[in-house]
Amino acid sequence: MKKNLHFLALFTLLFGCATEEQGGISEVPNPSSQMAEKSGAPITTLQRGHAVYMMQCGQCHAYPLPEQLESAEFVTTVPKMVKHAGLSGEQGGDVLAYILAVKKM
Repeated sequence: MKKNLHFLALFTLLFGCATEEQGGISEVPNPSSQMAEKSGAPITTLQRGHAVYMMQCGQCHAYPLPEQLESAEFVTTVPKMVKHAGLSGEQGGDVLAYILAVKKM
């Protein structure tokens, strides 16, 4: 519980409380072949990243909409969240690839 409170505080500091930067599960885009082509990431990586993003990220906070946030924020923050959530490095890489692919759309 204490770890969750620390994580929530960190997330709030990094992303602020602006509701326009947070979305519901229905607003998170699904991976597509167009997304894979534009990002240069394999569609399977994006699909795995999307699945982890959907199943894990919303457990602790609202889904930040990738297209509305700076890529640098994700590059520095995702590894911290991956560690906090107990995910593998591969899962973290897939999530980051998915987020950055959404940013390129």
